[in-house]
Order: sequence, then C-alpha cells, then structure tokens
Amino acid sequence: MSEYDNVWLVIPAYNEGQVIAEVVEGARKTFPNIVVVDDGCTDDTAQHVMTTGAHLVRHPVNLGQGAALQTGLKYALEQEGAEYFATFDADGQHQTADVEKMVALLREGEADIVLGSRFIEQTGQVPWIKRVVLRTAAAVSPTARKLKLTDAHNGLRVMNREAASRIKITMNGMAHASEIVSFLAGSDLRVAEVPVDILYTDYSRAKGQSLINGVNILFDISLRERNRR
Repeated sequence: MSEYDNVWLVIPAYNEGQVIAEVVEGARKTFPNIVVVDDGCTDDTAQHVMTTGAHLVRHPVNLGQGAALQTGLKYALEQEGAEYFATFDADGQHQTADVEKMVALLREGEADIVLGSRFIEQTGQVPWIKRVVLRTAAAVSPTARKLKLTDAHNGLRVMNREAASRIKITMNGMAHASEIVSFLAGSDLRVAEVPVDILYTDYSRAKGQSLINGVNILFDISLRERNRR
C-alpha cells in the first residue's frame, strides 16, 4: 500500500518514445497509478509504456493535448478509489516532488485545484521566449488576473475529484490551458498556485513552445476574451 494509492497521474503523450518509459518508471516510484494517453503516436511510445506497468489508453489519430487530457481524466475518474488527479507532462519536465506537495495542499482542504507556477520563485531555467510569452499571457488574460495567476499555461495541475469531474476540456489542442483557466475563473472552485521546478532538458527544449505557437496562445486568449463579452 502507498499513501498515494488514491492519486492518479494523467500523462498525455505524442511521439515520446525516447523518454516515456524513463518518465513513467520514475513517477511510479511515488505514484503507482498512472494512465498514459497515446494521442495517435506514430512511433513506439505505446510499446514503451506497456513495459512500465502504467495504464495505456490510445487515440486512433492525433487529436491534441487537450483531447488527450480529457480522455485521461475520464479514465482516471472511473477507477475505484481515485480521489486526486494530476496532469503530468510526458517529456520529463515535471517533478513528482512537486506533485507530492500539491496533493498535500489538497488533502489539507486548502483548495480544489492546485496549479504549478514557474514564476512565483524565479529559477532562471525558463527559456526567454517561453518566459516572455507566458508572462504576457498571464498579464493580458482577464481570467488569469481574476485568479491572480502568475503562470496560466503550466501543464502541472493537481485537482480533487470535484474539480476533475467538473472540468470539461473541449479545446483539443494547446488552447485547452486557456479554457481551463477561463472555467476556473467562472466557477466556485477554490484555486491555489504554488511554485514548481520545471526541468528543461535538451530533449524537452527541442519539443517545447516555439515562438509561433506562443503567438497562437496569445491570439487564442484574445479571441476567447472577446467572445466572452
């Protein structure tokens, strides 16, 4: 038995065959319950996942990270005894130590969902393009400002069953992060933000946020806020 038997990690994955086994095996040392969503991978991601003991759900085609997260959350919610749910990246950027402290905050009843932030405690690890885009995104988004968020697009989130059951992700791609923040701002769920340590490796940097994708995030935020008026 583990003190984290009621915690599920949801890992969306697209062509992460190089690192997925290492990421999952490392996470399972603390969190035994993990579901990886193979989002239409064209490499050997699924084969590697099947060697780790994690649960595997597969999309027949690539639908995007938002869709993969929704699939994974739905699967985890259906598992007996599941009470807490973490969204966790497949590329090795997220740290299980951060998930542990976020779960502790939920167990203390301080929040319904805890969001990770790269900017509460500056570490200097965030690439400058990503830093500019993400700080700007938080600054220009009324919903992020309402929640007093410093990092509106961090993929590391931990939530209780109430929050996980109520969040419905309909934006299939990367825009799901804005959608989640928008939903939280209009809900009565209690939101907390804590500093987290993001590990930027050469691999994760190569697969990370490009400048054009960053511009797309800002455009998406602007469009969503305009439609809310």
